[in-house]
Amino acid sequence: MTTPGRQRPLKIGIVTVSDRASRGIYEDKGGPAIHAELSAIVTSPWEPVARVIPDDLEGIVATLTELADAEGCDLIVTTGGTGPAPRDVTPEATERVCQKMMPGFGELMRTVSLTVVPTAILSRQTAGIRGTSLIVNLPGKPSAIHDCLMAVFPAIPYCLDLIGGAWIDTDAAVCKAFRPKS
Repeated sequence: MTTPGRQRPLKIGIVTVSDRASRGIYEDKGGPAIHAELSAIVTSPWEPVARVIPDDLEGIVATLTELADAEGCDLIVTTGGTGPAPRDVTPEATERVCQKMMPGFGELMRTVSLTVVPTAILSRQTAGIRGTSLIVNLPGKPSAIHDCLMAVFPAIPYCLDLIGGAWIDTDAAVCKAFRPKS
């Protein structure tokens, strides 16, 4: 049996949400960290679609919609904008564009992060599904990106299988994907 998404190339949106990085005031470290982590995890051929955008609700909504609907990204991973500050609105934008929310992703990321830093309870990471795209909000710090991606990525390939996204193979020595035996 062939998975429907197995026949098409994998596209992954990588979105850095940061006022300063989008203006060139601050070096974007989150987007490159996500790219590096995914390059280590994913063994399937994949194409990154990167964006660096300001902390603006309507702009984030437009970018997530474009990456899911127009670009056809199977997975969209964001970094930044998940804290309690007034301009941190990435989770709100994600909730606006998704048909289904996947709260377990945020719960697991906060649990893992709490073993490192007590302020992880201030993070509002979440995940959701828009059509055949899974959107996952990660924190902004590269070490936290690593910890959170390693925690949730084992479930991402199977989630994409279930929603009709492209097939993802992983390097099991780095991060083993979990797919139930059928």
